[in-house]
Amino acid sequence: MHRIVKKLLFTDCQCAEDASKAYEELFAQLDTNRDGKVDVSELKAGLTAMGFKIGKGVAQKIVSSGDQDKDDKLDFSEFSKYLKEHEKKLQLTFKSLDKNNDGRIDFMEIKQSLADLGVEVTKEDAKKILKSIDVDGTMTVDWNEWREHFLFNPATNLQEIIRYWKHSTVLDIGDSLTIPDEFTEDEKTTGLWWKQLAAGAMAGAVSRTGTAPLDRMKVFMQVHASKSNQISLVGGFKQMLKEGGVTSLWRGNGVNVLKIAPETAIKFMAYEQYKKLLSTEPGKIKTHERFMAGSLAGATAQTAIYPMEVMKTRLTLRKTGQYSGMFDCAKKILKNEGVKAFYKGYVPNILGIIPYAGIDLAVYESLKNFWLSRYAKDTANPGVLVLLGCGTISSTCGQLASYPLALIRTRMQAQASVEGSEQLPMSRMVKKILEKEGFFGLYRGILPNFMKVIPAVSISYVVYEYMRSGLGIQK
Repeated sequence: MHRIVKKLLFTDCQCAEDASKAYEELFAQLDTNRDGKVDVSELKAGLTAMGFKIGKGVAQKIVSSGDQDKDDKLDFSEFSKYLKEHEKKLQLTFKSLDKNNDGRIDFMEIKQSLADLGVEVTKEDAKKILKSIDVDGTMTVDWNEWREHFLFNPATNLQEIIRYWKHSTVLDIGDSLTIPDEFTEDEKTTGLWWKQLAAGAMAGAVSRTGTAPLDRMKVFMQVHASKSNQISLVGGFKQMLKEGGVTSLWRGNGVNVLKIAPETAIKFMAYEQYKKLLSTEPGKIKTHERFMAGSLAGATAQTAIYPMEVMKTRLTLRKTGQYSGMFDCAKKILKNEGVKAFYKGYVPNILGIIPYAGIDLAVYESLKNFWLSRYAKDTANPGVLVLLGCGTISSTCGQLASYPLALIRTRMQAQASVEGSEQLPMSRMVKKILEKEGFFGLYRGILPNFMKVIPAVSISYVVYEYMRSGLGIQK
């Protein structure tokens, strides 16, 4: 059956009439109940029977993409229109990848195309991507192989393959130190980028709200726990519930959610500008240049929204009746401590960006390459669980490296609101913690911080996917 379909669809010379006839014959094969329409189950069963490799959810995506009358089925007109439009996109992509115009794509051309889009991969990784498309084993892909591989796959270009492996900030763990998302020129011109950012912001908001009690517990332990005052998780929650009731577990969450939107927007805009300034070749950016641009963008965004970070810490630690809300908190800090108080802990916060982002990216790349070398055989798509695993482990390692700086930042932010605390600069505070509590004093509160990583990553991923679907972003 597969051979018949290949003969019908994947011949080099096809006039419009022949193509239309081929689509008719294919549609007739798929329409098993002869109602003039093909639904998801018919499409999936039919294409699988013909020998096409159909990934999870692919049949649904094809129907959704071509379904104009929203009846969750494709009639022949919708089916043929989808195939024609999809094929045009595939042809444009094929031509852009075929750098030397010889009608074939080799692994070096794939490697170069990925580099042009700002993603560095090894020759071995490029070969694996090529092998997943190469049917005849020549280590090159011609137009027919390319079309056959992607015709019944909503991925229209190599950027879709890249997106599997692009280190995304969608996995929100509540810390604002990650490198911004990368968007293609096509996403920027079509306006898809702002939808992606909006989906990411909503995912972050839901994720942070869901894990807010653990986040408050972390801040509570960072500021109040010591050798003489061992606060356990259970004891800490009991104390918070006794002092302010169940709602007190979400203190500070409002500001934490509110700062996502401005920070995301500033980080994205700054990142685009820094990339232009730092890239040695126009339109291309190397890994170290992306890291530098991302770190600078993160520092710029943090500088702009840092007063909200201070207020988040103060509101998280507040006692019942201390502040009536965010504006009351800002007014009291300004009145009692002056403008400088809004930037307490700024230096350790900025210093924390580099180890966090650097280690996060390095671990992610290492895990990705390990998976590709050990387990990628027929596909370059790792699947959701592998991506979530890579993201969770790399984020955790990044946090582990930058945690002492985060603890110093939080203590400095909280100083004036904690009774009897000294107003210490960063160096003296580090020295004092090491003297009184030892090295592990720099890791107070890390348990609830680690506990929130997996639920935070999972919630943000699920919400992001729902938001993408709701905003009409095709995967």
